[in-house]
Amino acid sequence: MAEKKYNVAVVGANGAVGEEILTILQEIDFPLNKLVPLASARSLGKTVEFNGQTLPIQELTNDIFKEEEIEIALFSAGGSVTAEFAPDAVKAGAVVIDNTSHFRMDKDVPLVVPEVNPEDIAKWKITGVIANPNCSTIQMVQTLKPLDEAYGLTRVDVSTYQATSGAGKTAMEELVTQMQDFFAFKLSESEHKAFNQQIALNVIPQIDVFTENGYTKEEMKMVNETTKIMHKEIPLSATCVRVPTLRGHAESLTLTFKNDVLADEAREILSKAPNLVILDNPDEALYPMPATCVDKNETFVGRIRNDVYAKNMLHLFVVADNLRVGAATNAVRIAQKWVEMEGEK
Repeated sequence: MAEKKYNVAVVGANGAVGEEILTILQEIDFPLNKLVPLASARSLGKTVEFNGQTLPIQELTNDIFKEEEIEIALFSAGGSVTAEFAPDAVKAGAVVIDNTSHFRMDKDVPLVVPEVNPEDIAKWKITGVIANPNCSTIQMVQTLKPLDEAYGLTRVDVSTYQATSGAGKTAMEELVTQMQDFFAFKLSESEHKAFNQQIALNVIPQIDVFTENGYTKEEMKMVNETTKIMHKEIPLSATCVRVPTLRGHAESLTLTFKNDVLADEAREILSKAPNLVILDNPDEALYPMPATCVDKNETFVGRIRNDVYAKNMLHLFVVADNLRVGAATNAVRIAQKWVEMEGEK
């Protein structure tokens, strides 16, 4: 029997994540019948390159999903866009895979990392939507899942080092402009709009706005999303920090377990986990770094070591390309898994 092919729309096709989604769809040879790149009216006249073709960006309207007979709609254009247009896509019969925070904590919407909770995809029919978690959550839970199964996680403490691309293209441009201004000896005059502080030659211990408990919304996303994805309330404390890199989020994890843990054994467990790559040879300066994870679809883990004092604690360093693993790759993997599950019916 011939493989079924799908009509796929990418909403926000010319954004940072949208561009990555297009690239990954090409790389994995997704079963496409038709690709429809969508964006706001401001993008009319622009095009995207896909599989050797130049495709015009179409305007995102309430009727476009029905007109184009879309079956899979990958949304990556901001929460307000999702709120307005995702219901139209669902009504037209498409499954919506949403990369914004809009649906993530909706109890009827599955929040999925395919390496961790693929079975939750089956719940998509309740609302027609599957949510993509926050970028910093995805790479973390990929790492937590196999260790939780082996040793029983009782607490997670995480500090993140998040790239400017997590705040979009304009944020990346702001870093580049400020660095140019630094070399022109005028950094003090350089504007900052994407961030509330200078980002060049600096780190900012704030991502998103602060909440009443003193944590930022980004930090609380990691807390709440981890519970939903892993179906287990794991005490978690996060400190999310913006750093002056362009791509690749890094995380320093301190994990506490019910049972004693050995670093070598944990390394072995993680090396067998899906889409994780161990880079852990400190003697040869081999460890995960943002510069080496760009354009990769895997999550890299290193600096795996036991705590000096407690036998049930482990420390490690995790890095992934936030535009890929933390967004586009995860969304496309959800789509792949959905296609697989639909094909088994």
